[in-house]
Amino acid sequence: MIARLLSIAGRLLLVLAAMLAALWGTLALWYRLPLGEFGRYALPALWIVLAFLALAAVIAARWRLTLPFVIACAGLLIWWSTIQPTGKGNWADDVARQFTATVEGSTARLTNVRDFDWRSDSDFTERWDDRSYDLDTITSVDLFASYWSGPAIAHTILSFGFADGRHLAFSVEVRRQKNEVYSAISGFFKQNELVVIAADERDVIRVRSNVRGEDVQLFRLRTSPPQAKELFLYLLSEANDLAARPRFYNTATTNCTTVPFHLAQKLDPDLPVDWRVLVSGYLPDYLYDIGALSHQEPLTELRQRGRIDARAKAAGNSPDFSALIRVDVPRP
Repeated sequence: MIARLLSIAGRLLLVLAAMLAALWGTLALWYRLPLGEFGRYALPALWIVLAFLALAAVIAARWRLTLPFVIACAGLLIWWSTIQPTGKGNWADDVARQFTATVEGSTARLTNVRDFDWRSDSDFTERWDDRSYDLDTITSVDLFASYWSGPAIAHTILSFGFADGRHLAFSVEVRRQKNEVYSAISGFFKQNELVVIAADERDVIRVRSNVRGEDVQLFRLRTSPPQAKELFLYLLSEANDLAARPRFYNTATTNCTTVPFHLAQKLDPDLPVDWRVLVSGYLPDYLYDIGALSHQEPLTELRQRGRIDARAKAAGNSPDFSALIRVDVPRP
């Protein structure tokens, strides 16, 4: 009896594995096959046929009949391993350049800092700058959470404030091709490369609050000056490494939240892993629970006072944009 139950359980696991392989393989072929429209339909269809034959063979315990699908899976995995990021593409204007940096003493010099003037998502003045920052004058680290699809999904941006009043924001983004529409599903299948954008807040924050109409919330982080400096240096190192060795964006594992989180873990290896790191809309809840945000007020109040949209629209393209959006936002 036990042997029979184990046999049934094993067969069910094989059926589940075959179904997952069928789904993953179909989507991998659909998104990454370098063929025309006919090939994009024909090969995934053939893959599905092989998968169903394998499922039928597993259910009937006709193990030899699963061999074609096993061979196809091996071939697919070999092909998949050959798909590597190149750093080359007909990139959309706003992600066309990966910034790089050099550090001498306490001075960081950044090349390709984005400073676009956005009038709409498709109408903007493109500008890329070279800038220098004194790392010993970092005064703050802030998190922006920009909600664009309900409470669970947010794009997160880290921003560093300096004693001279300037702010520099870092945004980990999908490096889209021109005219490409972002798909979260395709982000699991090596469809896009990764880019780290260094930008003026009047660019990278204002485009979300004023142009795209997203719900942008600002949270002041509790960090010491040495921690802030070290995190800034980690971000520069990450950008330089990405410029030299391109990587793919992944919707779950390499995105706007997980990359900064892994960098923060270098500062604190004991930083707990939490599901809210993956579900980026709840990252502020996680930060509140671990003490990275002020506890002088409940999180609901921090969220409400941190909503910058009205202040951002009133500030417009003012040189004081960064200061104006921080009015009434609680300090840590």
